[in-house]
Amino acid sequence: MTTPLLVACALRIEQAALRGTGRGAPEAYALLRTGMGPRAAERAVGRALERPGTDGAAVLATGFCAGLVPGMHPGDLVVAVETRDPHGTVPCTGTTLLAEALARAAPGRTVHTGALTGSDHVVRGQERAHLRATGAIAVDMESAATLWTATRGGGRPVAAVRVIVDAPEHELVRIGTVRGGISAFRVLRAVLPAFYEWHRSLLLPRR
Repeated sequence: MTTPLLVACALRIEQAALRGTGRGAPEAYALLRTGMGPRAAERAVGRALERPGTDGAAVLATGFCAGLVPGMHPGDLVVAVETRDPHGTVPCTGTTLLAEALARAAPGRTVHTGALTGSDHVVRGQERAHLRATGAIAVDMESAATLWTATRGGGRPVAAVRVIVDAPEHELVRIGTVRGGISAFRVLRAVLPAFYEWHRSLLLPRR
């Protein structure tokens, strides 16, 4: 049996970037658009994982995010070692391998690893500095809710990969109409094979 892979994103523009040719995709692969915000993510992921054949499915949350650390740039990648929100902390699976696969898929792009925190609104100004003080390196509205929902019923492999579209020195107003948003879109499209590589690694026997 092939362990299914569910890739979850929130926005139509993210979904458009992730619709690849299917080359290298797992046999049981699904792309889910959850809608924006943690509540929408919880509902959509919960429903998806109630379907037959999803027991033990790997779940990867992806899309765009806001970087919290000075020096980050639009198009940089964030690999979560854990996600955080009011529900708690969810550790991620295979972070090192995933970061290496992303570096190969998007050469020239910086890959950051660290804690990814959740929010129920777009983060701006001083709130960005406050979240950085907690040790988080990036923030988005769906990853933490997605992974918490995915692991609520028991252990399963989970990961979160985000592309920075908004950073401390590069605050953006609208994703789709600025250069940073276009850059992030292209990066997200390029890294889909890295998600497949991460998923394949989960199927290898552990020594």
